Amino acid sequence: MLVTRMKLEILAAVALGALVFAAPASADDKIKVGIVAHAQGNPFIQQIVDGAQAAANDLGAELTVSQKAGGDPEAELKAVQDLVNSGVQGVATSVPGESMTKGLNEIIESGVPIVQFNLLGAAVNAPYVGEKSTQSGRILGKAIVDKLGGASATGTVILGNCFPGFPVLENRAKGVKESLAAAPGLTVLGPFDVKVSAVENYNHWQQLYAANPDAKALIGLCAPDIASLGKLNAETGDKFVAGGYDLTEDNLKAIKDGHAYVTLGQSAFVQGYLPIAILINAIKNKQVPGPGFYNSGTQIVTADSVDMGNGLPAISYAEAQAQAGDPKATAEYYAAWTKTLTPDLLSKAPAPVSAEGE
Repeated sequence: MLVTRMKLEILAAVALGALVFAAPASADDKIKVGIVAHAQGNPFIQQIVDGAQAAANDLGAELTVSQKAGGDPEAELKAVQDLVNSGVQGVATSVPGESMTKGLNEIIESGVPIVQFNLLGAAVNAPYVGEKSTQSGRILGKAIVDKLGGASATGTVILGNCFPGFPVLENRAKGVKESLAAAPGLTVLGPFDVKVSAVENYNHWQQLYAANPDAKALIGLCAPDIASLGKLNAETGDKFVAGGYDLTEDNLKAIKDGHAYVTLGQSAFVQGYLPIAILINAIKNKQVPGPGFYNSGTQIVTADSVDMGNGLPAISYAEAQAQAGDPKATAEYYAAWTKTLTPDLLSKAPAPVSAEGE
């Protein structure tokens, strides 16, 4: 195994037992919640949305989805405001810019609960569900250093970031660099802006590699990177080690085909399911949850090892690939985990937001 199985860190304590939310009597009585996401069309973001829909299905709620291209904070804030104005009782949203803070806090002050996921606004007065981003970067950086030969490794390593300036991604970069520093002979370039759309992402990586053809490793910090790097490596003779993030179908195929080495998942299903469960619990209890951090967990996948984290059952590489494009199979796999999310557990105070970057 690349690392030992990571323990469940979603909440401070794990309670056993089935979900006990009472089912609404009729469609008119259903709790109405919404989710607003960035990077519309990205398969990783779709996995989060699928997780949110699974939560709504399990808990008898009505979910409205709003996805926006790229990472425009103004567009996302307007989408949240539109959902609230339409009558939803709580909203899960990514926060791709601090300009969303004032508007989101005004919604929270009005009594409508908000839960953040994936992209954190540190000044938003709402919980956040996501990975421990700096630690995640450390794990990825160590995997690359080990693959290159450990402390004696030499050569150039290129970092790419699809959304420069976003705190979670900057933390990942920090963690990667910390681990790469264990090999003093490595020269780290970047992070460079490699954009989030699939076409732009590949083009930017292609340009970076053309300018640094002797690079030993290329590391991406976002969902599109592994697919781009796998394609680039295949076209250039598999000369560099590729590492990055997320368990999408294309990313897992690149690893299986030998064109990329390692990808880290951040539990997309959890990042969709848990915010909706928190919202529904808060709405039922007439509460507005404050700031805090829920660790969605880290998954580590190479061609030889699949660690799904969160105390989940071991699965094969083929099963991981099948789940990547199958929301129903994913929901079934996570069913035992969802049963730990009792109302009492969801009502407990989470870790401080600062724990996200530790």
